[in-house]
Amino acid sequence: MTTRALVTLLLGALLLAAPVTAQAGPPQRASLHDLENEVMCLVCGTTLNVSDSPQADRERAFIRALIARGETKQQIKAALVAQYGQRVLATPSDSGFDLAAWIVPGLAVILAAVAIGFAVVRWRRARPAGQSGPLPTASAPTGSGDGARLRSDLEHYDL
Repeated sequence: MTTRALVTLLLGALLLAAPVTAQAGPPQRASLHDLENEVMCLVCGTTLNVSDSPQADRERAFIRALIARGETKQQIKAALVAQYGQRVLATPSDSGFDLAAWIVPGLAVILAAVAIGFAVVRWRRARPAGQSGPLPTASAPTGSGDGARLRSDLEHYDL
């Protein structure tokens, strides 16, 4: 693998790992279904779409009331944070220590790809030049003395 291929691989991984924050067009109307997998139940510690606790029901009612008022998804999330605190959001914030939750997985993928690339390069260089098939194996003895000794050993173990 050449240096150019490794650089291309790294840049591709960085582009895939970067969170998309730009939105195109006007904000879409929010729905409970859209928000349930992005909001946590404060009692269970799970997202609202899988929680059945009374607290989850109160949060859903709060979200429904905000949707009925015509609030956007971002406005609803801001109201939830104001009401219940930052831990109500399922995704970590993009600042401070929570930034590590976005960066560490991407770096782990990139480092694994680089390690695999270096391993492949070392593996390919370890092969003898001009050999594309499997490595050679030991051949059977060809000398007359070796053949006679092998036959006698085999006869000794035959029952």
